[in-house]
Amino acid sequence: MPRNAFLVGPYESGFVNAVKPYALPEDAFNRMENAYVWRGHVKKRFGSRLFTSTAGVAYEHLNSRLRVALTNAGTGAAVVTDGTGAAADTVPGAKFNVGQMFSIGTTLYTVYQNGAMHKTDGTTTATFNTGTGAFVFAGAPINTQVYWYPADPVMGITQYEATDINDEPTFAFDTQFAYQRAGGAWSRLGAGIWTGSDSQFFWATNYRGAANDDYYLFVVNNNRADGISYWTGAAWATITPQTALNVANAVNYVLESARLIIAFKDRLIALNTIETVDDGAANPIDVIYPQRARWCRNGDPTTPIGANGSWYDDIPGRGGWIDAPTKEAIITARILKDRLLVYFERSTWELVYTGNQVLPFVWQTIDAELGAESTFSSILLDRTVLGVGQSGIHQSDGLHVSRIDDKIPQEVFKIHNDNVGVERVAGVRDYNTEMAYWAFPDATYGGTYPNRVLVYNYKNNSWSFNDDAITAFGYYQNVDDMTWGTCPYTWEEFDRLWRSGLNQSLTRNVLAGNQEGFTFIIDSTKNSNAAALQITDMDITVLPLINLTVINHNLRQGDYVLIEFVQGITNVNDVIYEVVSADASVPNTLTVRSTPDITTAAGAYTGGGMISRVSKIDLLTKQFNFYKSDVRMAIDKVIFDVDKSSAGQLYVNFFTSTSSENMATTAVANGTAVGSYDLDTSPYALYPQEDAQNRLVRPVYLQAEGDCIQLQLTFTESQMYDLDNMRSAFELNSMTFYATPTSTRY
Repeated sequence: MPRNAFLVGPYESGFVNAVKPYALPEDAFNRMENAYVWRGHVKKRFGSRLFTSTAGVAYEHLNSRLRVALTNAGTGAAVVTDGTGAAADTVPGAKFNVGQMFSIGTTLYTVYQNGAMHKTDGTTTATFNTGTGAFVFAGAPINTQVYWYPADPVMGITQYEATDINDEPTFAFDTQFAYQRAGGAWSRLGAGIWTGSDSQFFWATNYRGAANDDYYLFVVNNNRADGISYWTGAAWATITPQTALNVANAVNYVLESARLIIAFKDRLIALNTIETVDDGAANPIDVIYPQRARWCRNGDPTTPIGANGSWYDDIPGRGGWIDAPTKEAIITARILKDRLLVYFERSTWELVYTGNQVLPFVWQTIDAELGAESTFSSILLDRTVLGVGQSGIHQSDGLHVSRIDDKIPQEVFKIHNDNVGVERVAGVRDYNTEMAYWAFPDATYGGTYPNRVLVYNYKNNSWSFNDDAITAFGYYQNVDDMTWGTCPYTWEEFDRLWRSGLNQSLTRNVLAGNQEGFTFIIDSTKNSNAAALQITDMDITVLPLINLTVINHNLRQGDYVLIEFVQGITNVNDVIYEVVSADASVPNTLTVRSTPDITTAAGAYTGGGMISRVSKIDLLTKQFNFYKSDVRMAIDKVIFDVDKSSAGQLYVNFFTSTSSENMATTAVANGTAVGSYDLDTSPYALYPQEDAQNRLVRPVYLQAEGDCIQLQLTFTESQMYDLDNMRSAFELNSMTFYATPTSTRY
């Protein structure tokens, strides 16, 4: 029988599980973890880098974490250590927890129990009362500002529309405070304090104030106590506008808050509102109107009461409201080409502008069956609005609503519903890679915060998954052009053209935040993940096992992590560890172990330690049969066309005749393997000419025979522990199978 070569590639289909593995398109994958299809090839998942300008040092995370430059509650003066290094005061807000952190200069102070902090220098006293928020330092760096890191989840990232063109500052929120990115670090923005839970995220919209040339940012978190807040450019203000004037007990009619707030047709519109109304006996009561759109008058939304009140619905031409004729709740909304599309729980509507000043808006149904259940899942594309719904991921163009996830129809049902999981789904569009990302909590894990990312290539309609912990997405624009002095990469890591537009000032980057208050840039050219989890405490008394306290870590048994920047304990840094014990019911502790065993670690933990997730690529192909379905075949070789990497290597497992037995493992065990099943993506030392090549051709000899063959490209345990390997790129351009028909089955 003649031997034939079958080329598989370029790749467009991505992850598909709508049909059985034998029925997949040839370029599709039955499993696609931590890799994605992009412009014809398979590429390692996006990496990330801490949002910092001081990369590679033990305190680099200081600039990437939401922080408060402390001021005295009475005088407003900055809290600065005196000439002896002493400082004492109380932090703002109402949440004082283990896992929070202080910094004074480059010295770090980690709260590991009530009243006590680890400290990375010789500070004589460092205490923090987790009941009152009072702190005391003595012998710290002298004459230095004290910073506090609340370590709350990032609850929103937005941009403030200022006067400069395409140069908008980035704001962020945690559960208590607002922050601005300026001067290469985060600082608290204004004196506002919010009281929402860790599932009440911030929705923001830019609009005007009393004057048309005001630049205001309005935010809501669907929490009655916090009202509708807005940033004036100098301070936070709050409105809880009166909604009626000419009725009995008019003061009892108030708009308190909303799920969404959107500027549309020269009005500010609150959707799914929380309002105070009169009970008929001069008593105010709170009512939620899930189907309601309430708007202010044309122009100024900030006058809450008086003759010029902006939100009165009983004065024609001022404010007003309209409820949609459904009992479903409004979930999310976006403006698409001068139309306001609104996703309800299981339906999609348009809030249609009528031009009538008495009733400027009416509801119109677009689809009565498909909607969305996650407020922050909506993503605006050029011609459609995407949203994650109860029965699928949907798109609406204003005329129709349809599912876009037909290739992976069951995956949407894996979003965890407990712990308000659907509220935690966060989406964003990456303009650079032409992708959409959704972070979500996976039901198979059972934790609170998102631990996976669904990746959607909207150019070729392909899908994949990443493992990552992200609570909120947003955008950030580079302040300056990148130079080697500010570059967050080494020469070996830099994997883009130096003159790329991504390096220029004002370029828009996707910014993400996590449950510990860290922020990081999503970077498709970086091959590893940011160290964005703090080690609050470390115990090495049971080596080779290491017990860690990592607040809300979202890691699972079998995950891999890299530990860096630990101070006080030797021989534990820059090592990859496997998580050998992690229980979602005990969310702040885990046990790790490396291979070879770490047995020489010594000392006592003083802080500074950080964890980054080490992602494992897992690609499972279709079940190939290159001949007729009743013909068996033999595969003796597969040639992989890969891009050159610095030190990369994967492993090729293979399965025959729909069996789950890994034939690579069997062949190695019984001594019948022909060569190695390693797939090297770096140049061979014996072939110096490969150093000048951009792509490499690598054969792997399988010696397989059966009805079909299925390949798995992944990492072995030893490869996972190799730091250089896990920091290397991976790009697969094609596979060529060398096959021979052997016999028929009948």
